[in-house]
Amino acid sequence: MRENDEKNNLRKSYKQFEILLKICLIIGIVVVSGFIIYYILTPEPGYITFGILNEDRGAEDYPTEASVNETISFYLTVGNYLNQDLTFQIQIKKGNNNTVRSSSSPSNGTLDFTRGNFTLNPNGNWISVKLNVSFSELGEHQIIIAELWQIKSNIEEYYEQLWLQLNITN
Repeated sequence: MRENDEKNNLRKSYKQFEILLKICLIIGIVVVSGFIIYYILTPEPGYITFGILNEDRGAEDYPTEASVNETISFYLTVGNYLNQDLTFQIQIKKGNNNTVRSSSSPSNGTLDFTRGNFTLNPNGNWISVKLNVSFSELGEHQIIIAELWQIKSNIEEYYEQLWLQLNITN
């Protein structure tokens, strides 16, 4: 009789284990399905590209030296991969060793000129007209800074900066 009681208890334990296992599997399937659905339905965040192109519209062989008053030519490019229109302007600044450069805040360079206000549709690309800058003084580590400013509700918000560093000789 005792052996039958043990077998019955063992069967009950197995049945309880099977029920618990089924519940855990169902909960696991529901959780994993939820993550999959969330991933599929959540769009990837958008982004903006910003680049400097050389005088030949290539992303290589940037000038590193120039003479006093020599024209340095380049192009800028902006790509809008947001899910909305992008309105922006470009500020071109000049600086030197003492100029603060940071991707998180605008530089303290001297403003040379501004180009804008441009609007790009989603997945749109923009390339500037040829931009020209020259330096009137000699110096090592002279910098051309290009800053991208996003315009939201008629308010300019700093977005990013790129720079070219040059040695200016006679």
